[in-house]
Amino acid sequence: MNLKIKSTLNNKQLAAYVTRQINQFFDDGMAIHNDDVQALLPQVMSRLEHCFTKISSKYFFDGLGAVFNHLHSDQYAMFLYLLSNTAFKFKAPVELAAKLFLLNKSLNGIDAFYEIELPSVFLFVHPLGTVLGRGCYADYLLVYQRCGVGSNHDIYPTLGPYTTLRPGSSILGECTLGRNTTLAAESLLLDRDLLNDSIYIGNPRDFVIRAATDTPTIWRK
Repeated sequence: MNLKIKSTLNNKQLAAYVTRQINQFFDDGMAIHNDDVQALLPQVMSRLEHCFTKISSKYFFDGLGAVFNHLHSDQYAMFLYLLSNTAFKFKAPVELAAKLFLLNKSLNGIDAFYEIELPSVFLFVHPLGTVLGRGCYADYLLVYQRCGVGSNHDIYPTLGPYTTLRPGSSILGECTLGRNTTLAAESLLLDRDLLNDSIYIGNPRDFVIRAATDTPTIWRK
């Protein structure tokens, strides 16, 4: 792969770094091997590059190409999700995918299970306390802290492109969101659809829906 992403660590260093973290956190006598992590990195870094080139932030895209810093916690949370998901897809040892998921949960406070299919373009913004369940996700997903996506009566929501979950917001159950929808801070959407270009504010007992004028500026055109 001819990658253009600039990384603070090369793949060999990054694999060693992740492997040391896993084995330090989960010293259960079943050590993860460096080679198993490194084998996944070409695919992971390709996915990361594709995602980061869509984000309008100098910390993710410097005007020439994607930039990855292993000490940028939002970026590292996204990286660990992609690494765990790639391990699952490529049928790596299940212990590797599980420990990567738990490492992300331990370091960054986000619950994004390795079987969950997040879209190819997404962004975590200091996502402490966020839980992303088995919904259906579309590109340009923006997620802040303390957000939740989950089921009601075993039915999960479907999120359209350019969905934004502001801090403390949750979407549960049989919901279908159109293009360019936002849940305002501390809002709860339960078993309700949202049309395109909508901002939902409130909860099932007391809410308003306002028109959204444009997609979030964090995304590169």
